[in-house]
Amino acid sequence: MRRNARPGGIAMAASAMFLVGTLAGVSGLIQDYPVYGGQAVRYAVAAVILLVTARVLGLRFVRLTAREGALLTALTLLGLVAFNVCVIEATRHAGPSLAGTVLATVPLALALLGGRRPAPLVVAGAVIVVAGATLATGLGSGNLPGLLWSLGALACEVSFSLLALPLLPKLGAVRVSAYTTALAVPLLAALALLLDGAEALRVPTAPEALGLAYLSLIVTTIAFFMWYSALPRLGADVAGLFAGLIPVGAITTGVVLGLATPTAADLAGAAW
Repeated sequence: MRRNARPGGIAMAASAMFLVGTLAGVSGLIQDYPVYGGQAVRYAVAAVILLVTARVLGLRFVRLTAREGALLTALTLLGLVAFNVCVIEATRHAGPSLAGTVLATVPLALALLGGRRPAPLVVAGAVIVVAGATLATGLGSGNLPGLLWSLGALACEVSFSLLALPLLPKLGAVRVSAYTTALAVPLLAALALLLDGAEALRVPTAPEALGLAYLSLIVTTIAFFMWYSALPRLGADVAGLFAGLIPVGAITTGVVLGLATPTAADLAGAAW
């Protein structure tokens, strides 16, 4: 790792995780919009932005090997599509706390599965992040179906990072983000039509349009690019530690939008 790579990677990873945390607050703006249709719209808008960005930057389409194509497909299916399905279904069965608590173990999972022997300090840091995020999400609650969907979301979230690592040296952050979001659109659209039928899409209200625009531009386009820029610089194990900023982003967004006042557990967990 180059010496000047780590400071830039730290800034990218921290910013990406903070922005991902803002999803929780902004999602309240689209809570009445068809769920899977909204996700299809979100990724469609992000794909257009990323593909245009790649064109402007002169990043031409790269021919992939069969292995690379399989990795990209698996990354899309698991890291984007299946992740959204698991989170949505976990929330429906058990509410957001259980899913948040299980997903809080992502730093520990990445520290242990990041492809190299984890340093003791990295593992210790991951445990601290997990403890703080678990406290902030209220230690979880729910039932067996909710737990199983949450564990599925955890596996998909880990895949989002680990499956991208072999692709990033050849494709770079912009193309990996663009290709995966573009591939996710027809899959999510098919799910929307299958599960919601004619109600899968409708014209959004003004607040819903703002929420979808924010999720597309900030939480998807910019956060994906920042995360995939940080991963090769820091490694999945170190980058995963910045997941501790997700509760900070969620709390900050809730306060700014006037949607929620953080509890003592929220503040203690975020500070931890």
